[in-house]
Amino acid sequence: MEFESSLSLYTDAYFMREAFKEAQKAYDADEVPVGAVVVCNNQIIARAHNLTERLKDVTAHAEMQAITAAANYLGGKYLNECTLYITLEPCIMCAGAIHWAQFKKIVFAAADPKRGYLRLNQNVLHPKTIVETGIMALECGNIITDFFKDKR
Repeated sequence: MEFESSLSLYTDAYFMREAFKEAQKAYDADEVPVGAVVVCNNQIIARAHNLTERLKDVTAHAEMQAITAAANYLGGKYLNECTLYITLEPCIMCAGAIHWAQFKKIVFAAADPKRGYLRLNQNVLHPKTIVETGIMALECGNIITDFFKDKR
């Protein structure tokens, strides 16, 4: 089996690269370029990117779309055996949904000091959720910066 960019399958870097592909789809569709994937048992069970413009829905963030798709795939609302990979730090709304879904782990790439949930200075995620940051932070941050530069 061939793997792109010599990334081993089943690593955080591999799955973040998959989330980045979703962010690129959003960029290409003139959506804020954020992508997400949900992984369960080393298998991607949901892929999503922002759809707020297309759906004319402020809640159609990549995380929200991915949570819904993963819950539908598994047939239940709790995703406590899953990991969510996101190219940008979740906003407060998405962090609340991540809390209720009870993810085992979230991994996000780029920080969002203006709108990210960490600006609250308190943990809004489920107490058992493990958080990792920084994987592909530069690439994921750059696509956001480039998107808004093109808008101005």
